[in-house]
Amino acid sequence: MTNVTIDDFVEFVTTHNRIVLLVMLALTAGMVVGVAALDTGGQAAEDEFPETERSQAADYLEDQYADGNERGAAYAAVYVATEDDGNALSKAALVDSLRYQRAVTEREAVADALADGDRGDGSGPAVTSVANIVAVQLAEEPNADLETRIDALEGADEGTVASLVDRTVTDHPEAARLVPESYEPGTATAESHRMLFRFEADAAGDGEESVAEAREALHETAGEWSDDGQEAGALEAGEAGEADLSYFTLGEPAAQESVDQLNENTMELLVPLTLALVLVVLTVTYRDPLDVFVGMVGVVTAIVWMFGILGWLGISAGMTAFIGPVLIAGLSIDFGFHVFMRYREQRGVATDAGGDAGVRPSMGRAVRSVSVALGLVAITGAIGFLSNVVNPVGIIRELALGITLGVLSAFVIFLTLVPALKISVDGLCERIGIDRRKRPLGDGAVLRPFLRSSVVLARRVAPLVLVVALLAGAGGAVAWTALEEKGVQQQEEPAAEWKQELPGPLAWEVSEYDRNDRYVREEYRPVAAADGDRFQLLIEGEVTDDGALERVHRGLEVGEQRGAIADASGEAGDLRSPTTVMASVAAEDEAFAATLEAADADGDGVPDEDLETVYDALYEAAPGEAAEVIERTDGEYRSLRVVGPPERAGFDDDRVADVEAMAASIESPEAESGRATDADLAATPVSETIVVDSQLAEITDGVVRVLLLALGAVFATLAIVYRYVHGSATLGIVTAFPIALVTGLVVGGMYLLDVPLTLLTALLMSLVIGLGIDYGIHVSDRFAQELERGDSDHRRRPLAALERAVTGTGGALLGSALTSAGAFATLLLHPHPQLESFGTLVVLAIVTAFVVSVFVLPSALALWARYGRSGSGIDAENPADADGDGKPGTEANA
Repeated sequence: MTNVTIDDFVEFVTTHNRIVLLVMLALTAGMVVGVAALDTGGQAAEDEFPETERSQAADYLEDQYADGNERGAAYAAVYVATEDDGNALSKAALVDSLRYQRAVTEREAVADALADGDRGDGSGPAVTSVANIVAVQLAEEPNADLETRIDALEGADEGTVASLVDRTVTDHPEAARLVPESYEPGTATAESHRMLFRFEADAAGDGEESVAEAREALHETAGEWSDDGQEAGALEAGEAGEADLSYFTLGEPAAQESVDQLNENTMELLVPLTLALVLVVLTVTYRDPLDVFVGMVGVVTAIVWMFGILGWLGISAGMTAFIGPVLIAGLSIDFGFHVFMRYREQRGVATDAGGDAGVRPSMGRAVRSVSVALGLVAITGAIGFLSNVVNPVGIIRELALGITLGVLSAFVIFLTLVPALKISVDGLCERIGIDRRKRPLGDGAVLRPFLRSSVVLARRVAPLVLVVALLAGAGGAVAWTALEEKGVQQQEEPAAEWKQELPGPLAWEVSEYDRNDRYVREEYRPVAAADGDRFQLLIEGEVTDDGALERVHRGLEVGEQRGAIADASGEAGDLRSPTTVMASVAAEDEAFAATLEAADADGDGVPDEDLETVYDALYEAAPGEAAEVIERTDGEYRSLRVVGPPERAGFDDDRVADVEAMAASIESPEAESGRATDADLAATPVSETIVVDSQLAEITDGVVRVLLLALGAVFATLAIVYRYVHGSATLGIVTAFPIALVTGLVVGGMYLLDVPLTLLTALLMSLVIGLGIDYGIHVSDRFAQELERGDSDHRRRPLAALERAVTGTGGALLGSALTSAGAFATLLLHPHPQLESFGTLVVLAIVTAFVVSVFVLPSALALWARYGRSGSGIDAENPADADGDGKPGTEANA
């Protein structure tokens, strides 16, 4: 029934090709309408990431602890830098920065969001800068408004300003954070400085939206001021040429401009190279411009259908917008190679027999012969991709669904539109006298011997080939545990100079944001939690028992010893803990100091006993500060909190290990003195990096489970389909063998090439099934067809059938592998490591899939033909005659 259905379908496509073209054109037009309605944004929210112990602790800390400095305000920094070795702390530069402040605070978005007023009237500390601190001293009015400050600074002489700048940076700790690390104490010279704007997080009742608008205004004004505002200010001050300044920010608006430029760079550098490479490879392999044209029509149409269906279904494109086109293009090119090369074979067979079967019959036989293989590729590929719909990350689920729709679209298009268009083009050419008969790719004088070599290996050393392949795959699987794990990969270095020096639009333009961000990371300390990745420790359990705070303090000393914090006392390390808060409150409150001293049995400044009384006294003396580090719920003390110094560049593996060591030390019942404490404490380390790493580990474990389930589903599907179509379930299992092998080899390649396991590469590991299944199915399906195909005397012998399958299909596989791998290899030119890893992983999958399918799978098929096909229904008349010479065992003896 199935064969009849396939035959009828193929007959309709090849006979009524014009009708098929019209129908597909109408459907494609409908897909274009769907593309217009496509949502290119992702619908995934942060809470869709898996919950872990670390993430739950982070949520608990956010819910239970009040921190006015972090939760009630948001900071934005504006950097003022000089060019050509100028001085950003000169009088002219400071005056100009105050003028910028005046201009930006006159904008409604900024004025409404600023904390404590400071809309130019000096009513609060919402804007902190060296210029403000110096100008207030010159004006001799603590509440001087902005105009008074500007006038005072303009009226002072250079020497007075320089002297005040020196004293200000030396005597004011907050001013020291406003100048770069390269600043030399005792001078009034720096290459840059920064202004800090403090916004109310709930300003105007609009929460983060109002802060975002204020940051946008800061960014826009900084760009305008860099272009012409500061120049006008310098001229107005009568000091033209001394204030050659540039202003920049590093907030979301600046980052978005960087992303836009990154996309533009990517399009201008990679897309032309990719298209050029694909066209060159297709031209060389097809050796026919019309076939290149027809194939590319199919590729583009498949991509349009994928996005069109997503648009009509109202599904967000998300990551599919970037990854989907390249994956579907590679798969579509592969489909095209098999259709075209099999068509060329069919016309060649007819010619060798003494005639030309014509365009339609040859295309009909070609489509019938590849339809089952293409269908299996689509089904098993969809299984591999759809396995990700159980992934907890929404953008990955979106990508899985989008790619699956693309695979199914490519399958339909290359069994309908492409054959119909090919028939129309070839038929028209031959009617006007142009011969459209071409040789298939695997039939060349150089390529044919190369492909036949795998059959020689299968005949002589098939067991050895499989043993070596299995050992390599197993080694790769073991390497999974040794892969470096990262949440995301960040670009640490700018693009190579040669990429920046390419001609015209191909040149990679380094964004100002990247340059500025790198400079700030190197030269400035974080000023708030929003500027860096702070670690926190959540200490739960018997927090009021004797010795509990001793254990906490011991953990902080471990952090000091390991370099995770600068000073366990909190004086130099920007650290907050119950003990540091107690020390600071005791310095101001004598009553609390007395309570603290009474509870400190060993005189080390850390209370040892009667902790509940100490906590009560701290809440009475300084409830706000106490609530930041000690949780009191319904009158009970339930947990403690430690907040570490911010780290602008985030946490590396060593810093995570340091924080973990601090937590382990707190949980240990032995204090530094060796005295055992009875408090039962649990310490959970938390930071943005730590939480992401824990979620990545959870996702990675999920990927392994999904991989195993998908591999099992693919094995079962191929066994069932091959049993139904070719009469042998074992042949289906042999066909699935390369998928597991390719997966292991890809992991081994990742290890050897230092490709880390990130959220993106973890996703792509599950897509390897979809990429790796393709080639093996084509080889084994062709092998089964050649075994089943009879002539007047006997069925084809196994090795002859294997050679026919490898040389006939291998050429199409090689062309597809070269095209797809070449297209993805262009990603290696991208300076961003995330895209480099993506390109490396896909190229690894394509190359290993080709090698395994052409050089390993034939050995497995030869052994199956020798030992496993009896009773399968495929040439079972003489299973011992493996080489087809009519003598059992001859091949084995050879």
